[in-house]
Amino acid sequence: MSLPQILSDAEIDAAGATLTVSVPDTWMQGRTVYGGLTAALALEAAIRSAPDLPPLRSAQIAFVGPLAGTVTVSTELLRRGRTAAFIEASVHADGKLGMKALFVFMVGLESSIDYSVTARPDVPGPGDAAPARANPDPKFFTSNLEYRHGLPIEARHDPDFMRWVRLKDRTGLHPMVELMAIGDALPPAAMALFSRPGPISSMTWQVNLLMAEPATSDGWWLSRSTADLARHGSSSQAMQVWNAAREPVVTGMQSVAIFV
Repeated sequence: MSLPQILSDAEIDAAGATLTVSVPDTWMQGRTVYGGLTAALALEAAIRSAPDLPPLRSAQIAFVGPLAGTVTVSTELLRRGRTAAFIEASVHADGKLGMKALFVFMVGLESSIDYSVTARPDVPGPGDAAPARANPDPKFFTSNLEYRHGLPIEARHDPDFMRWVRLKDRTGLHPMVELMAIGDALPPAAMALFSRPGPISSMTWQVNLLMAEPATSDGWWLSRSTADLARHGSSSQAMQVWNAAREPVVTGMQSVAIFV
C-alpha cells in the first residue's frame, strides 16, 4: 500500500485535528514504522488541521519510541501570527507516544539578503545513474521507493551517502509531505563505518525547507547524508536534498544512536 493509498483511507475527526491511519507491514523499518513515513503523516495532519497555512519552513522531530499498526496523529496549533504558524504533532500507537514534531509555517518576506553556500552536486542525473540496491525484504519500507547511485561506488566505505530517491507512487501528495517521506530514506551515514552488522536508530531530525513550492522532474530527488562525528554510541550527520535541477531544497541534521 502506497503513501497516497494510506492517506486516502485515513480517518479525520470532525475538528480536523486528529488523523488515524493503519500502516501496513511494508512500511516497517525494523520494529518501527519508517521515520520518514511517520514524519509525512504528522505533516499531513498538521496541514489538514489549519486552513490556508503558509509554506513549511522548518520541522523539529523527535523519534521517541516504536510505532506499528494503527497510528494516530493529534495536532495542536501553538500560535499563529502575521508571518508564522507553529503546529505541534504527536504520533501514538497503542496509547504510547512514538514521535513528537513541531512544524513551522512562514510566509515569504521582502529582504535585501540573498546568499547561499550550498554547492550544486556534480553527479550524473537520475536517467544516467545506475540503480542502487536497497533492502530486498518486501516488508521493509524501501520496497516503496526507487534508488539510483549518486556518489561513485568506490566511495561506499565513506560515511557519506548520496542517492537519487523517489516514491514509486506519489499521486496527489502535497510536495512537502512527499519530501518528508523521502528525506530520511538513506541509511544513517555512520553505517559505512561498521565492521559488522548492528542496530542503529534515529533519535532526532531537524529539517529546514529552502523552497516555498518545491518541485522536481519525474519524482526524483537527490538526497545526501554525511556523518561528521560517530563516537560513544552516537553520531551526528548533516543532510541535504536537491531537486533534479540540482537546486537546494532541504538542509537538515540528524542525531543517530549506534548499538555496535
